[in-house]
Order: sequence, then structure tokens, then C-alpha cells
Amino acid sequence: MRRWLGLSLGRKLSFIMLITTLIPLVFLGGFAYRISSGITEEKAEQSGIDTLRQMDANLRFMLQDVENLSITLIGQSDIQQYVNRPDADFASQTRILGLMANLVSSKDYISNVTIYPANANPVLSTAAIYSSDLEEQVMIREVGTKLWTELYTVEKYNGKSKVLSFIRPLRSVNNYQTMGWLVISLDERAISRYWSQPKLGDGQGNVALINDKGHVVSATDDQWLGRPFESLYPGISPGLKSGAYGTITYGEGKHEKKSMLYYKEPLVGWTLVGVIPFELYSAQNRYILQLTAIAVLISIFATVGIIFFVVHRVTNPLRALTRLLSKVNPEEPLPLYATNSSDEIGKLAESYNMLGSHIEKLKMQVIRNEARKKEADMRALQAQINPHFLYNTLSSIHWIALLTEEKRIADMVGALSDFLRFSLNKGKEFCPVHQELAHIRNYAQVQSIRFPDKFDVDIVVDPELQDQYMLKLLLQPLVENAMIHGVQKKDGKGHITVYVERKEEQMFFLVLDDGIGMTEEQLAAIYQSLQEPPDQQDFSDVASYGLRNVNERLRLHYGPDAGLVIESKLHSGTRISFTIPMLEGGGSHENLDRG
Repeated sequence: MRRWLGLSLGRKLSFIMLITTLIPLVFLGGFAYRISSGITEEKAEQSGIDTLRQMDANLRFMLQDVENLSITLIGQSDIQQYVNRPDADFASQTRILGLMANLVSSKDYISNVTIYPANANPVLSTAAIYSSDLEEQVMIREVGTKLWTELYTVEKYNGKSKVLSFIRPLRSVNNYQTMGWLVISLDERAISRYWSQPKLGDGQGNVALINDKGHVVSATDDQWLGRPFESLYPGISPGLKSGAYGTITYGEGKHEKKSMLYYKEPLVGWTLVGVIPFELYSAQNRYILQLTAIAVLISIFATVGIIFFVVHRVTNPLRALTRLLSKVNPEEPLPLYATNSSDEIGKLAESYNMLGSHIEKLKMQVIRNEARKKEADMRALQAQINPHFLYNTLSSIHWIALLTEEKRIADMVGALSDFLRFSLNKGKEFCPVHQELAHIRNYAQVQSIRFPDKFDVDIVVDPELQDQYMLKLLLQPLVENAMIHGVQKKDGKGHITVYVERKEEQMFFLVLDDGIGMTEEQLAAIYQSLQEPPDQQDFSDVASYGLRNVNERLRLHYGPDAGLVIESKLHSGTRISFTIPMLEGGGSHENLDRG
């Protein structure tokens, strides 16, 4: 696979572009699916909570209506007299029954209203009840405050039904003494109709009304009625106690997992619970997944087509250029490549054409340079005859001076002879540090005979650097500059010090004098001359000629950062330093000192 890709730039570009676009596209599709499915679930849950909130509004209306109805009946004068007087006549009973029937006639969720007097008067009820399980749940005559009962069964003329009742003590409006009890019963079947509109979970969800004891008092599923909700869904009760409303994920597995929505009714402490199968969310998520997959596939096909089109447009000119280069004859100029575009490929073709022209010019220049180099070598060979003749002549004068015991002349001629021999150095560019320093001593010895008691030269060198190699003839021009332009122009005797020390993996050289120094203008002029190109330098300026020569050689051999650093103050002297790397190869290992 790697070899197959490596044979074609078009394959590489296609593969890279496909990977860099398709992988993010697939991840983006997956991310969009996760986000969309999460948002869908959140919206479905929020819609379920809103549905429960609408159901709770109906429930609250019923509860508030029952509360208001009970207050109305308790305060009615005929009912107050009926429970207060034990000898109530039939007419008052008829009026009370008619009043209660009128009040509940438009309320289909009220099964019946019953008054239980504390005296001997008979019980009054809006419906004929043949049997009731109410007494099994609560002793009515022991009720001291209003309450709601559990779900129980009553039998009337139209059959049995499930009801739950609101019981309230019927107290005197005069002394607040309990004179009876008012029972308002709600038909569970009528109440459960409110859980069907609006439908929860597109009609697939079930709704249960749980009282403050955790028992189901109304539900869309009749099998839940009267049972503890905890027995239907073990462990669910703690989750229903947190917050006024919320959502709980219950169960594990595809078919057992359910989403529980709950909404608490604050008037009586009951809770509406909606149970939605998680498969409903899965079906919605599958639809979102299908849409996402279709969008991703369309994007993939479009991306692949665009990639192949772009790669084809990019690589076609390159393939043509490759075929052109494969037919290049080294003995002939490069063939021209015709282009009519101005993009990067067109510029590449233009550069190729320019390169061919430039290569042809360089070939001609190399041929000319080789001819000139041979001529220069011949001239250099002829030029070495005169220095060697001078060196041999000085050696003869040195021996004659020794024979005639002219020691001073012999020392001067010997130092000059060593000076010239080091300068020739058999044409080698590099030398050890100790030879460069010996060259300075020879130069100083010659000059001390010429200018006695005018200067002293001190050399301080790190012993580890003695055998390190450096470019030759770097220090002598600096010492000569310090001597001629600094110390000799000073009244009295001057001092020149040469320091050589190691700084990490580099050698640091410093030539320091206490001569007349320079003004800021003179120093700036020298720095400016050092920066000028060789073809623009003024070689008639003797003062800076040696510095320019050394600076240029440093930059050529050691790079642009290896130039001279010059510091000077008028009447205070001058410091000239430079730094070069250690272990610089080149030059011979032979000792160039005389003797």
C-alpha cells in the first residue's frame, strides 16, 4: 500500500485529502447524531413534562373545585340546620338533596356527595349506594380534619366503580363544633379520562396519579389501581421525591428501559407520573440516524468527486513536466515548458524555464572560471618565487650576522624570517593557536628593534587552547593596528595585551591597548567601512584596511556572526575582539616556529 502510494503524487494527494476530509466528516456525522438524538430526547422529555403540567392543571381544577364545593355546602343554611337539629323534616332533606344534585350535575368526575350528620338525622347522598368499602379505610365519625381517602369500591344502581373521597368535618358556623361530615367522592374512570388528552409519548405512555402514601389512585392502566407504585417499579420512590418535576431513566435493556416523568401537585402532595418506553426515543433516534447517514453519504460522494477533480487538475501539469524532465539530455539545454496559467503550477513552470536558462548560463560561467583559475594558479606560482627568494636572502643575512657576532641584527633578521615563513605556511589557511601567538611575538620583536622602549606586548592564553586550530593571520593585523594607530601616537610607553580564553565551546580573542583611542564618530566610520561590500571599500584608508581584511576573512570562514567587535574611547584605548568555534579543522600540524 505504501509503495503503491509512493509511486504517484496524485495518489498521495487523493489519499491524504480523502483521509483529512472523510474522517472528520464521519466524526462530524456521529457528533451531529449524538447531539441531535440528545436534543430530541430532551425535547421529548420536556414535551412530556409540559403534558404532565397540562394534566396537573386539570387535576388542580378538580381538587380546587372539590374544595370550593365543600366550603359552599358547609356554609349553606339548610345544611347547617339539618346537622344541628335532630328533628329535621322531609322537606329540608329534599331541599338539601336538590341543592347538592344541582351543584354536581355538571361535574361528571363527582360520583356522589354524602352528608353524615352527627345527630340522629339520616345520611343524605346524591346517589343510591348499595355497598361501599369506605368504612374499611376510615372511620368517618372519627375524622377531625379534612383528608383524601385511598381508592375504594362502591356499588350503585349502574354497577361497581372505583372512587376516592374527600372527607371534611361539617362544623357549626356559630361555635365551630363538629356537627357532621361531608364526603365528596370522585369517579376514578372519569378522572382517568384527563390522562388521555393530551396524549403522553404519542399515545404510547402511561400515566399514574400517586397519592401522598405512594399508592396509585388513578391511572391509564387499570391494573395499577390501588397498588403501591413502588411495587410496580421497585426503587423508583426516592427519585420521585427530588424537585417539583423531573425525569428519571429506569431499568436496563432494550425492552425494560423506561423514561419516568413526574410532576408534583402542591395542593395535596400527590404526584403525576408518566411512563414512556425508551423504544420511543430509539425509534426517533433511528430516524435521525438515517437522515444523518444519508447526509454523510451524500457529502462523502460529493467530497470524493471534488477531490479527484482538484487532484487531476493539479497533477496533470506536473505529470507533463515530469515527462519533460525524464527526456532531458545533459549535453543540451533544458527544453522549455509551455504554460498558460498564472497559478502556482504556472509559476513553477516559469521557474523551471528560468532554471534551465540559469543552468545554461552557469555552465558557460563554470567553463570560463576554470580557465581563469588555471591562469590564476600560474600567476600565484610565479608570485611565490619572490617571497621565497626574500626568505632565503634573509636566512643568508642571519647566518652572516651570527658569524660576525652581530646578535641584534641576527635576532631582528631571524624574527623577520620566521614572520615571512609563517605568512607563507606552504599555502595552508589554518594553524594552531600557539603558532599564531608565536607569529605575534616575532612581529613584536621586529618592531621593538625599530621602536625601542615604545611598547610592551603581553600574551595571556588558556593552556587548553594552545593546540586548537584557528584561521591564521587574524591576530597580527589587530596587534599592528593597535601599535601603529594607538600606542605610537601616545606620549610615553604603551601596553598591548592579547587574551585567548575558552567560552563554552568557543574561543574568545581580545586585543587590548591603552593608546589614544577613537572618538564616537571615528568608531562609527570604521563600523560602517566594515559593513561595506568588498567592491565598494576604500583600500586607500590604511587605518581600517587591516581591520576590514580580518573581518572579511572571519565572516567568510566562520559565518556572518563571527565579525569583529570594536570598542574605543578617546584617550582611553581600544578593545577589539572576536569569537570562533573550537575544533576547527584545517592546516598542517607541523611546528612553524623557527628552530
